[in-house]
Order: sequence, then C-alpha cells, then structure tokens
Amino acid sequence: MEAFSQELYNPNNIELPLVLHHYDPKYKDHPISQLIRARFCLLEVSDPSFPTLSCSVRVLLCIGITAVTSETLDQLPSLECVVGSSVGVNHIDVAECWGRGIKVTTAGDAFSEDVADYAIGLLIDVLRRMSSADRFLRDGLWTSKGNYPLASKLSGKRVGIVGLGSIGFEIAKRLQAFGCVITYNSRKKKAHVTFPYYETIHDLARNSDALILCCTLTNETHHLINKDVMTSLGKTGVIVNVGRGPLIDEKELVQCLLQGEIGGAALDVFENEPHVPEELFALDNVVLSPHNAMTTPESFSALVSVIIGNLDAFFANQPLLSEMKPI
Repeated sequence: MEAFSQELYNPNNIELPLVLHHYDPKYKDHPISQLIRARFCLLEVSDPSFPTLSCSVRVLLCIGITAVTSETLDQLPSLECVVGSSVGVNHIDVAECWGRGIKVTTAGDAFSEDVADYAIGLLIDVLRRMSSADRFLRDGLWTSKGNYPLASKLSGKRVGIVGLGSIGFEIAKRLQAFGCVITYNSRKKKAHVTFPYYETIHDLARNSDALILCCTLTNETHHLINKDVMTSLGKTGVIVNVGRGPLIDEKELVQCLLQGEIGGAALDVFENEPHVPEELFALDNVVLSPHNAMTTPESFSALVSVIIGNLDAFFANQPLLSEMKPI
C-alpha cells in the first residue's frame, strides 16, 4: 500500500470532523489510519486535549480488535456511533452501545471474498495435504521414502457452513463450483436459501465431511465446536476455522486430533492469539495460518471505503453503510 499523508492530530484544526481514534498500539501507524487522517481529525486518547475534547466526541473509530466497554463509553458522554473495522464485534459491548442509543458499524462485506477464497484454500490444503506434501519434499523424503501418501479430494464432499452471512454465502458459491453438497447452520433459517438447513450444530456435523466456521463469536457461539460436535463429525471429518478462535474448544480439538477422533483441521484463528498449541505443529493433518484470511491490499482498500463511507454518512446524517441491527 502506498505511503499516505500522516497529518497529526491538531486540536486547532476545526475544518475536519472530529473522530476519536481507538486502536491497539500495533495499529498506530497502520495505512488505514493514515488514509483516514487525510479526511478526518483523529483525536488520540493520549493527546493532552483528550480530557477536554472527550465530552464533544460523537464518533469513535475502532481499528483492529480493540475493546469498547462500558468504561470506554462512560468517558464519551456525547458518543453516537462506533465505527468498526472488523466483521466480528466480540470486542465491542454492542448491547451496552444499543442501550445507550449508540450505533455500531462493522467492516460489512469488505473481507468476504478474500476470506472465502482463503477458506477454500485451507479446505483443499487439509484434504489434499498440500502443506504436508510440501514439507515432505523439502525434507528430502520423496527420494528416501518414495511417493507421498494418498489424500482426499474436495469435489463432491458434504460441506457444512457454520454461519451463512456474507462470508458464508461467498464460500458456498465457491463450493458449488466443486460440486459439493452444501448445508448450513445459522441463528435462523435464511429465507430464499435453497441449501438444506440444520437447526443444531450436531446434526450439521453428523451429516458433513467438513465444517467451515465463519460465524460471529458471541456468548452463545463460544466453544460452539466442542468434543460432542467433533465426535459427530467423525474420524474422517475436517474443520476449517476462518471465524474466531474461541468458536472451537481448542483443548478438546488438540486431543481429538492427537487421538485420531477427527480427520484434520485448518485453522486461521486461535483461542489465545498469537499463541498456538505446540502439539499442532507436528501434525501432518493440520494446516496453520496466522489470522491471515482477510489480509490483502484489495480487502484493506475495500475496508477504507467502508469506514470512510460510514464516517461520511454519519456526519451527513445519512444511513450508515454497514450498521449492525438487532436480530
């Protein structure tokens, strides 16, 4: 991504709308923040003027997975909107925001295509053992041990999608090209969707060769994939997670993999990032990725458009582009 103007916050700059910049320190100089500084006056919590200006902040820009709690909101009595930069909102107390009349936006479908592409790549990898075969060759085992063992194809597999939102739909579209039998589980059955719906995750797992997780992390979906679900999936079943790490009971997943109770896993997210259970490193039926499914220049460009679109809409008193609505 190109270098952009890094205009610093200036409390005397009244031409640009004031936005509180709420972020993890590692995102301080992220290109997204640099882009937004060209359009809005970003106030930092560390700025000496924050105690005075906090009372007039109407919108908070949350970059990355940075907690927005009731304590955060207490500091901002005039807050009307939290503009998020992620699809998941488990780091934002959405109920508290809504209770105070504060709107919340997400990244919308900015990441949907790239995450879907990545999910299919992970699924092919864990089924065909591509990463494992790569290591096999690099370690010189092709010459010493002969051909790599057989692996399973994707075409025709029964794939259960957990969370048929924007990302889930994009995954389903790609799976159709492979002739897969697609089923899904969501908070409720989707109108006008022809894929078979399973009301329980256990039934979905029981009737799937692979599960792809792309649902939102909530109190209800925390450890949604537990040992019982893995047992229902069976010894040849595989799990792909491009949602959030805590959707899976990670300790139980490790044990099921070590004991051969499921066929494999491809994981882009983990329960305690960036820490990954070391037991997974030596397993040939496991593919690991560092929360990378959405990280492309195209996704970040789309995200900037969504964020700026939401901020512009807010200050123009227009409908927000990707506002969360109560179910």
